[in-house]
Amino acid sequence: MNPPATFSELVWLARWPLLYGLGTTVAISLLAIIGGTVLGTLLGLVLTYGSRASRFGARLYTDFVRGTPVLVLVLASFYILGVAGLDLSAFQAGVLALTVFCSSHVGEVTRGALQSIHKGQGEAAKAIGLTFSQSFRHVLGPQALRLALPALINTAVEMVKASTLLSVIGVAELLLRTQEVISRTFQSLEFYLLAGFLYFAVNYAIERLGRYVERRTSLA
Repeated sequence: MNPPATFSELVWLARWPLLYGLGTTVAISLLAIIGGTVLGTLLGLVLTYGSRASRFGARLYTDFVRGTPVLVLVLASFYILGVAGLDLSAFQAGVLALTVFCSSHVGEVTRGALQSIHKGQGEAAKAIGLTFSQSFRHVLGPQALRLALPALINTAVEMVKASTLLSVIGVAELLLRTQEVISRTFQSLEFYLLAGFLYFAVNYAIERLGRYVERRTSLA
């Protein structure tokens, strides 16, 4: 009779499913962060400099999304859009839901950062003949980035954690792959701890990258 496999042997046997799940988690989080940052930056600009009607629409979108649980957004993106005729895969629906969620937070962070910059900065840029796009790119944007970075790092970390909810629609991210491995090995505590360590490693990498960017953009 063969002795039972050790945990390290079980991890080695399950390495490819776990690595695939980790790669899926990283890909989803990265796409959501990029898409949410682009859309959220535009939202922040509208909330700060847009017309009254556009500010109202952006505020309505931001408050509605921020007040909606992420799980509801995930289920709506997968099931409701499917009923409406937009047939998205589970992966695409998950990325869409997290992108929308991320954009609402980035939009609010961007608005707060832009509004905290003294109005004289924008007036000085206008006085020397800069267009709004040039002013944002060279004067307002860099200052807003420095102010918003800590909150943006936290938002990026939240996207990684929120990706665990995509298992409910069948996305084979790290949590779902871990649960599949546990169903075969019956070592739940060990594999959940391993999954927790992998999530920590991803979030720690994000945090270190954010701190590096923060140092590079520091005025000191």
